[in-house]
Amino acid sequence: MDVQKTVMIIEDEADAAEMFAEMMRVNGFRVLKMYSSAPAIPIILKEKPDVIILDIMMPDISGLEVLRYMRREPDLSHIPVIVVSAKSMPGDIKTGLEAGASMYLTKPVGFLDLKQAVEKVLSGSQNIE
Repeated sequence: MDVQKTVMIIEDEADAAEMFAEMMRVNGFRVLKMYSSAPAIPIILKEKPDVIILDIMMPDISGLEVLRYMRREPDLSHIPVIVVSAKSMPGDIKTGLEAGASMYLTKPVGFLDLKQAVEKVLSGSQNIE
């Protein structure tokens, strides 16, 4: 990678957030970690990360609300968002993709799956479950 890409992780479980962050650091990404979604929005606006890994079930604002907000904002609508959630029913996945997720992965997520998902959305191949 010539220019270091930035991955933002929005995940309320500290262990999961750190695991995702470590997976991304090992692959040469700059990592921003947030443990709640409300304060993440101004940081997303300021930093414009290259990709966001987003949990749906958050303590303050649902990850879906963050996703819908991003898709309405012209400055943010192009940023790929990978939803990583324990919500694994087909309806949950459909809702996530309809809200604008680039990809939807269900927990637990393996290192290789997450790495491949990030590479796919950064290369422009999206909407893969």
